[in-house]
Amino acid sequence: MKNKVYQPATISEALDLTNSEKDFIFIAGGTDVIVNSKQGNAVADVMIDINGIEELKQFTVRENYLEIGTGITLGDISRDNRIAELFPALREAAISVATPVIRETATVGGNILCENRCNFYNQSEWWREAVGYCLKCNGDICIVTGGNRRCFSKFISDTAVAMIGYNAEITIVQSAGEKIIPLIDLFTGDGINPFRKEKESIIKNIILPTDKNFRSEFRKLRPRRSLDFTSLTSVVTIDSNGIIRIALGGVDPMPILITGSVNDNLDFLIQNAVKKPRVIDNDYYPRRYRKQMIEHFVSTSLNNLLKI
Repeated sequence: MKNKVYQPATISEALDLTNSEKDFIFIAGGTDVIVNSKQGNAVADVMIDINGIEELKQFTVRENYLEIGTGITLGDISRDNRIAELFPALREAAISVATPVIRETATVGGNILCENRCNFYNQSEWWREAVGYCLKCNGDICIVTGGNRRCFSKFISDTAVAMIGYNAEITIVQSAGEKIIPLIDLFTGDGINPFRKEKESIIKNIILPTDKNFRSEFRKLRPRRSLDFTSLTSVVTIDSNGIIRIALGGVDPMPILITGSVNDNLDFLIQNAVKKPRVIDNDYYPRRYRKQMIEHFVSTSLNNLLKI
């Protein structure tokens, strides 16, 4: 990351810059982008710093909804009383990310768009050259699977998993206007290009329903309770209508969502949660163990929430 740096004051100014500068990357907190740039995994001639856009830093309360600006830091998410009361799993997810110092800089939007990770990709340039370039860094083979058609780098955003559990939507802004989509629809399942989003667009906010009376439980697997990226994140929610949402991260190139109701066969829902993720050995923990932990996390959360 080098050369020009722009600091627009509004979303409109930021979008105008995308029309005049083609080789660019957006940056807010920079806790993911800067590290990737140091490793040679995020390279652009122009950096558009959107951290100064106040419109992205607002909590907005509307009838039956809470809108969270994507420029709000994870530290602010963890301290907000409304989040703690209505969406406790989101608060726990925010607290689980990285370290206290990093959370004061890292934004919720940046965490949603955190680049997929793999043990064979998130290394220095010389390491990747020595081992051999994988599909995600313009190589011709997945080093883990030996295949040449699909990248299985894992999705690792903890806050996105929590928000998907709460049936979140997002507002995407581009020059042509705004659109609102379910957060789960942002993700492609492709480890190389994981986001269904135009490069020239900005995610303005996250929209969470406040009238569902969610019960929820958050769980996370990682070697240490601080700093480490997730090996498995699970959020299970049950709303006032008895709708169950099981959201998983860290075990597939995209977040996994299983839906059902309290009247369904719970063992069937649990087995769907175990079978659906495309787990491979690109993590600290072996594939088999992570599969076992999916079953443990989901079944324990359902038992706790339903008091079985």
